[in-house]
Amino acid sequence: FAALHAAVPGLPLASSTVLPGVVLSRDFTAYCPAEGELRAVLVTEPLRPALTAPGVEFVVDSEGQYQASLRWITRRTEALVKHLQSNNVKLLLSSTKQDEVVIYYAKLYGISVVECLLSEEMALISEITGVSPYAPFGDNMYREITETAVASFCQPLLLGSKRCVHIGFTSVCAFQPHCLILCGPVDAVNEQHAAALQEAFIMLQQLFDQTVDQ
Repeated sequence: FAALHAAVPGLPLASSTVLPGVVLSRDFTAYCPAEGELRAVLVTEPLRPALTAPGVEFVVDSEGQYQASLRWITRRTEALVKHLQSNNVKLLLSSTKQDEVVIYYAKLYGISVVECLLSEEMALISEITGVSPYAPFGDNMYREITETAVASFCQPLLLGSKRCVHIGFTSVCAFQPHCLILCGPVDAVNEQHAAALQEAFIMLQQLFDQTVDQ
């Protein structure tokens, strides 16, 4: 319930509504409008490769070597983002903040980016779509990307003064997500309404479970 409702203070209760899909409590870091069905990948690690592995010391003998290493990282980052594009990926959903060079190439190759998603949001998307986070730095970085989720739309959404991301994922199960937009004059009222609705949903769930058991 926490990931499938959003509270909007400062609006009358009558403005409350139900939206199909998922509303993420983040704004786009990069937004590249795309028409029709689009593919998305989930990532939980930076896409800009590190100079060295954790626990390994990186030693350079000159400023020239260091700059050459940075150029290699930039080229590899571009190649990875271009590989995403060649696999028809139009949306990058990340639980971590990505480097500026990743955002630059994402904009260049027409890929929207949403960063710093909560673990609950990532888990919900995985449950809806059936995909796991994409791990780019395995044995073969250029293998076909199969861990892609499908969305029918992806667009900005303004809730009061807060900019959010509204995505309509294609569900792989019977669960078809909808997000409850709760409006009220102040946060305290919204919190009361949200708590009451959550208790009502729990009661209905228990009632249906008992009916099935009987």
